[in-house]
Parts: sequence; C-alpha cells; structure tokens
Amino acid sequence: MLQILIGSLILSVTHALIPNHWFPLVAVSRSEKWSRTESLKVTAITGGMHTVSTIAIGILIGFIGFKLSSTIEMITNIIAPLLLIVLGIIFIIMFFVNPHHSHEHHGEIEVLEKSKKKSKFAIIATLGTLMFFSPCIEIEAYYFTVGKYGWAGILTLSIVYLFVTVVELVILVDIGRKSLEKLNTKLHFIDHYERIIMGSVLIVLGLFIHFVNL
Repeated sequence: MLQILIGSLILSVTHALIPNHWFPLVAVSRSEKWSRTESLKVTAITGGMHTVSTIAIGILIGFIGFKLSSTIEMITNIIAPLLLIVLGIIFIIMFFVNPHHSHEHHGEIEVLEKSKKKSKFAIIATLGTLMFFSPCIEIEAYYFTVGKYGWAGILTLSIVYLFVTVVELVILVDIGRKSLEKLNTKLHFIDHYERIIMGSVLIVLGLFIHFVNL
C-alpha cells in the first residue's frame, strides 16, 4: 500500500503541474474578469470532471489487472511494471519525434478565442466537457499496476488522484491569477518537456515497483 501511495502522489502531482491543465483556466478567468471565488469554483468543477472520467476508466482497467494478477503471477511482478516502463519510453520517443509538440490535452485554446462571446455557463460547460473527455493515459496505466492489490489499491489511487489533482489545480489557478505572465514563463519548460517528464516518472515508477517490495 505504501508503493501505491507514493506512486499515486508522484503521478498526480506531476500530472496536475503541467501548465496546459490549469493555465487556460487562468486566462479565461482573467479575460472574463471573474472574481477569485468564481475562478476557484470553476477550477474545482472542471478539474473534478476531468478526474472523474479518468477514475471511471481507471477502475475498469484496475479490475482487469486484479483479475489477471489473481491467476497469472507474472502480471504482478513483471508485466504490470513493464507496462509503465514501456509507456514511459514511448512518451520520451514521442517527444524526440516531435520536439515542438504543443500539449493538446483539452483543446482549451479554442475556448479562449470565443470566451468573450459566450455566457459564463457556456464557458464552464465547454471547459468541463473537454476535460471530461480527456482522461490521462499515464494514470490509467498505473491503475492496471495497482489492480493486483484489489479494491484497496484501486480506491487508494482514486482518492489520492482526485484530491491531489483538484487541490493542486485550484492552488495553481489561484497563484496564476496573481502572476499570469511571470508564472507561465517560469513553468513553460514543464509544458515543453512534458513527455520527457512524464515518461521519466513512469519509467522510475515501474522500476521502483519491480525491484522494491515494501
């Protein structure tokens, strides 16, 4: 369970830190002149929708991992960690194939261009819908890994991911509203090197799960 907690925290924190997960919310709130309270409420709602869709798919993947691990021991010790490592390598290769890739996790830029013409409800609905239908692959892969621990592992990952992601997004949006350009410049390298960062995290996590038995 300690492995699950550590892995969940690392992936959740890294995932939410990517600027494209929260910066568009900062830009929209500033362009629409939302109050601090309104901005944080919208962030919590849209961030919650994003995590809920990821968790829903993850539970299914985790259940599959649980069923397989109960009948095939190799799933637990080799295949599950290997899945994380392979996915991490793919992320890194994708970066070098297309180093100028712009993270297209939610497609919020289109929202920015039209935000002034939309009502507040329409903006929230659009952002929420885009985030709901953009589950995170790296988290889904980890669900398969923790599936070997049964519902305890799956629920632990789900709770940590939901809490950390939403809280971190709210904090980042709050900070971002106060220093929009300065903060975005400082964290731009995270957005640019997102695939390398996430790929490295997945590889280290896979190796940790395979070699460390806590």
